[in-house]
Amino acid sequence: MKRIVSVSRRTDIPAFYGDWFMRRLEEGFAGVANPFGGRKYIVSLKPEDVACFVFWSKNFAPFIEKLKVIDSLGYKFYFNYTVTTLPEVFENNVDKRAAVEALKELSRTYSRQHINWRFDPIIISNICGRDFYVRTFEELASELEGLVERCYISFVTNYSKVKRNFEELERTAGVRITNCSEDFKIELANELAAIAKRHGIRMFSCCGDYLTNEGSIEKAHCIDGDITESLFFPDGLKYKEKPTREECGCTESSDIGAYDTCPHGCVYCYANMHKRRACKAFDNHDKASVFLGYSKSKSDTWLKRVSQK
Repeated sequence: MKRIVSVSRRTDIPAFYGDWFMRRLEEGFAGVANPFGGRKYIVSLKPEDVACFVFWSKNFAPFIEKLKVIDSLGYKFYFNYTVTTLPEVFENNVDKRAAVEALKELSRTYSRQHINWRFDPIIISNICGRDFYVRTFEELASELEGLVERCYISFVTNYSKVKRNFEELERTAGVRITNCSEDFKIELANELAAIAKRHGIRMFSCCGDYLTNEGSIEKAHCIDGDITESLFFPDGLKYKEKPTREECGCTESSDIGAYDTCPHGCVYCYANMHKRRACKAFDNHDKASVFLGYSKSKSDTWLKRVSQK
């Protein structure tokens, strides 16, 4: 059965590893080291085995020309595109203007139905509170009116590694994160949903069912069988939900990314244990390696072992 392939929750392949991905398409497969347990396996990337790619990125600008090639090869795809208004101290290696312009190009080249705009995460702090988000979301939603029809939101999750990063941020930059009540989050989410609606955009909550309400905020499915079916399979597509964490609504997929490889270095990121480690992995990566984030020699050893099973 054809599978949806996630590219990727674990790192930003379109922004940083486009050459590696294109090499994987040429060879028809990618190796994956499961981040929970380390099991190694192969994911087929042959056109006949891929229902669609779901590309995740904060900046698709470096990937746009490659998308044209991927499209010409007959692959189907849509985009989870993260564009926030967070202050630079949280996202200090993201070219947001380039990202917005690339989003506009993708919408015009493919369609607004191909894009899930992720305004995610929302972080409440002493430098970005309720008024900040109401103002900046209005500005961004106005600019994206007619170019997207779905916006996905969530409030930051304080995983242990994220909490550590926030504590360091307070020590070094004086930025204090506020742990807000559920009522505050619901009120702010509803305000943002009302803004989105005025600009023709539907609002969805990712892994936060407490934010959903009839007619205003729907449950998000970032990997979405319904979207895949409506865009590419008018005769129907067999799929099932397979959540990745509590309250996740995602459809089953295979992710081909690797943790600790994304040099964006966002302080709220759950996929990087250490920014320096991720930057080193990027600097040392080999596009000829089957397994992203590992040397070709190690990758070839793992590939041989997996192939013998």
